[in-house]
Amino acid sequence: MGTDKALLPFASFTTLTEFQYTRLKKIFQNVYISCKNSDKFDFEADFIEDSVQADIFAPTAGFLAAFRELQTENIFVLSVDTPFVDAAIIKKIFEAKSTDFDAVVAQTQEGIQPMCGLYHSSLVSEFQNMQQNNNHKLGMLLKNVKTKYVFFEESEAFFNLNHPDEYKKALTLV
Repeated sequence: MGTDKALLPFASFTTLTEFQYTRLKKIFQNVYISCKNSDKFDFEADFIEDSVQADIFAPTAGFLAAFRELQTENIFVLSVDTPFVDAAIIKKIFEAKSTDFDAVVAQTQEGIQPMCGLYHSSLVSEFQNMQQNNNHKLGMLLKNVKTKYVFFEESEAFFNLNHPDEYKKALTLV
């Protein structure tokens, strides 16, 4: 993207992060923003900072910080750059939750969506190993643990903002 996409303006919000936080607060009782430093945001929210490894920008650090901070059995994660994942998708993932699985993750025809899913605290040691080995590929983790994939026929909601042209397109869809 060439810039911090979390700070890009989106819809009527100053940042994409605030947009996501505001809409997810309508779905969840508690919403937390995982980040390296909350000082970059100009709105009130519950932040979980991962300052342990400030030089690593990978989801594994955020997972570890979230499980450490929240002391909860499950966390639902959604990346900031997927602003069209809605309540129906989230509900379907939660309905697939089972004690038989370590993770319940969205999947489309394009592939798995590891940053849209429910993760169990049983994975903390796996995340620690990944971080120690500098291996941050969530796809590999999900292949090696008990993962349930929830298939979504329509993949448009998982539209990801990785490039400026994708961001511009997303602005027209809001």
